[in-house]
Amino acid sequence: MQNQPENSKRQSAAGEPPSATPEPSGDGASPKASLRNVNQLAIMGLLLMVTLAILPIAKIFFVPVIVAAAFATLFFPLYCRILAVLSNKRGLSSFICCLLIFICLVTPTYVMVQLVVRQAVDLYQSAEPVVKDIIAKGSNSEFLSRLQNLPFIHKLQQSNVAIDVPLQEGIKTLMSVGTKAINKTSTGLFEFVINIFVMFFTMFYFLKDGEALVKRIKYLVPIRADYEEMISSRFLLISRATVMVTVIIGVTQGTIGALALLIFGVKLWLLWGFIMIILSLIPLMGAWMVLLPAGIIQIIEGHAGQGIGIILTSLLFVFMVDNFIRPRLVGKGAKLHDLVIFFSSLGGIAVFGPLGFIVGPVIAALFVAVLDIYGLEFERQLRRP
Repeated sequence: MQNQPENSKRQSAAGEPPSATPEPSGDGASPKASLRNVNQLAIMGLLLMVTLAILPIAKIFFVPVIVAAAFATLFFPLYCRILAVLSNKRGLSSFICCLLIFICLVTPTYVMVQLVVRQAVDLYQSAEPVVKDIIAKGSNSEFLSRLQNLPFIHKLQQSNVAIDVPLQEGIKTLMSVGTKAINKTSTGLFEFVINIFVMFFTMFYFLKDGEALVKRIKYLVPIRADYEEMISSRFLLISRATVMVTVIIGVTQGTIGALALLIFGVKLWLLWGFIMIILSLIPLMGAWMVLLPAGIIQIIEGHAGQGIGIILTSLLFVFMVDNFIRPRLVGKGAKLHDLVIFFSSLGGIAVFGPLGFIVGPVIAALFVAVLDIYGLEFERQLRRP
């Protein structure tokens, strides 16, 4: 008798009338009940078969769909405001909301990427002759000869520390990695554009029909309503935390670091600023991985004031944001431990690419939510006598 209200709720949500009479009970199963059990097993088997058939198709669009759901969740209040202004015109409101998001996010990103690519090409073109000279002449190259005259390197040589061979091999390896990265970036550009298109196309329908879709999913999932609410709330929290807080912190760190490099006279500051934004999206990593080596290099080259200024910027501003503000905002908002955020972000990027810093924590949050549901449901069985 306790399941009848919930069943009636699900039937009414699906537009079906509630059952008129309950199934007969008794020691022996009636033919009708047996037939119903066979029918349910057949339906479950059929559902499993079509799910396995559609998985190869669905996994292609897994990342843009998850990112679209996260963005739709984040910008749903904006959609509601536009919907109120346009007199409940859902299609037009969703289109305008997606257009505003595209203009405010994609357009500045595209402009910045174009500038960064130009600086990256300039760096590659300026470094290529130097690398070729090092490969051809070895320790007699102009770059290594100038490097050996630096006070720090000269002291190392006086201490019988050989740096020619490891430095030469390191530059070769760095050049090879840079070439592979440029080639991979150019080949993956088309895929990235397709993912962006799929993301906005999906987000349009998530905003337009999202409420009905959520109700339908809750109806089809055979778990209690409070468990469904727990999962949906976790998805909402982690979406806001990863998209809003992490991106804001990453842009803030990269901007501060880029301005520091610009003020203290480092060339290609915009390129390094973009790299710092990417690094800042990963917990426990960040702009300090660029600023600290840049400051040390400045000190080695004899620009002690500039190097100390860059290092102080890293320690006072970027390090504080990365180690004090991020864990409290992201971890608290997502209700996840910092270690879970760290591994899910790195794993998401490794598995799903650049947008994995959103997908990874979302999957981790859903996993933790299901674990909590498991603990609540089997609380008595889990207790040890």
